[in-house]
Amino acid sequence: MPASTAGPEAQSPAERSEEKAFGLAGGPTGLELFHLPRTFGETMLLLFSSATFGFATLAARARDGRAAVLLLLLTFILGTGFVAMEVGEFRGMVAMGAGPDRSGFLSAFFTLVGTHGLHVSVGLICILVVVGQILFKGLTEPVGSRLFRVGLFWHFLDIVWIGIFSVVYLPGVL
Repeated sequence: MPASTAGPEAQSPAERSEEKAFGLAGGPTGLELFHLPRTFGETMLLLFSSATFGFATLAARARDGRAAVLLLLLTFILGTGFVAMEVGEFRGMVAMGAGPDRSGFLSAFFTLVGTHGLHVSVGLICILVVVGQILFKGLTEPVGSRLFRVGLFWHFLDIVWIGIFSVVYLPGVL
């Protein structure tokens, strides 16, 4: 439902009531949008993926390429689950009329969370590249260096997500 462009004095009581029901700027509030258990599930997927990446790095340092590959693939699965949940959340919000064009808050929300999701997707591609390099080149020094750098990127994504969760999701539902 598009928000009325008329000022408060020109709006009918029903339009003013509808605007209040959907929060500021004509859009729904975080309390109406966010389902904390779902977002907590997304957070756990990302944090566990960080742990599995850490174990993959330890396996690589121990020269156990098979374990490193398996742990990286598990990291990939967990990260893919995170992205899938994020896409599902976006689809649900758009389906209920809470897309990025609805309000400034939603525009900022979709931009922030979507940009993070894009970076997680890039990280997933990087994980697959490193897995391929371990399989075809072995755990050489350059491959180990790439694994370490992708790990830094992956762990930084977790830190950013904790910030997003703490600043965007939690205040929205509390």
